[in-house]
Amino acid sequence: MYQQRRNRILRQSPAIRSMVAETVLTPNDFIAPLFIVEGENVTEEIASMSGYFRMSIDNTVKDVKELWSMGIKSVLLFGKCKDELKDNKGTEALNPDGLIQRAIRAIKNALPEMVVMTDVALDPFSTFGHDGIVENNEIVNDPTVEVLALMSVSHAQAGADIVAPSDMMDGRIFAIRQALEQSGFTKTGIMSYSAKYASCFYGPFRDALDSAPGFGDKKTYQMNYANRIEAIKETLMDVEEGADIVMVKPAMAYLDIIREVKNSVHVPVSAYHVSGEYAMIKAAAKMGWLDEEKAVLESLTSIKRAGADLIATYFARDAVRIIGG
Repeated sequence: MYQQRRNRILRQSPAIRSMVAETVLTPNDFIAPLFIVEGENVTEEIASMSGYFRMSIDNTVKDVKELWSMGIKSVLLFGKCKDELKDNKGTEALNPDGLIQRAIRAIKNALPEMVVMTDVALDPFSTFGHDGIVENNEIVNDPTVEVLALMSVSHAQAGADIVAPSDMMDGRIFAIRQALEQSGFTKTGIMSYSAKYASCFYGPFRDALDSAPGFGDKKTYQMNYANRIEAIKETLMDVEEGADIVMVKPAMAYLDIIREVKNSVHVPVSAYHVSGEYAMIKAAAKMGWLDEEKAVLESLTSIKRAGADLIATYFARDAVRIIGG
């Protein structure tokens, strides 16, 4: 039997397959999300995220040094605010000596080279658990944007390299860019959660920060998962307003959106491999239903293949170990 073309020739050995692989994961691809709590020498596992932890600042600094030694060059910080410090306006988010501000300074003092990204949203600081200020059971846009801009400046003052607004309020990228410029932070980047969908896959994250909404849901500001064109519109607007990096969140159920965004913009595209996606793999592996390491690599490779230049993932450390192994 004569065949002009035999495609299997390039699949016949591990060496050949690796030589012609179109998508290759490296430590440079990953952003490691970190959950920070008050206290000293605190490391507490998150019940719904097996193998992932909330840590005090001192232990976070140790963790960041280990991540850097592995080749991971960026971290994304989330703080768990004490209940007594929460209010409707997210006042604690602006505290120059707040948990996140102190964490930024500690990390940058210990390891200046690490790229420190910070979450900008009000839900961890809100008594209502929403990403914005609440008036008459409505999440109001413009007053929220004003606070988000001040929060971004506060993080920049503490030393953040990139602020990452995850709130999905209208116009916040322009307001943040303007506030940073006016405050002299012309080198501070913005990674916008441009296409953030109202997803059920955020559940474990909200457990980690105790930030579930106290009433209703987040569908008046996060996007409808049925929509595709809307994601492109939101992303293009964020680029016009000054975003340096744009994000699609979640990742695995939105690979088509990642590709559409990648084809539409000329800035780096990130994707967030979210807590529910992490928890599903962990739970299935625990039950013996799939091989965890293989599932991690296949999932992350699919996200990069779809077009993500950067991937925020709770598997960052594991992925680097697997790749290196």
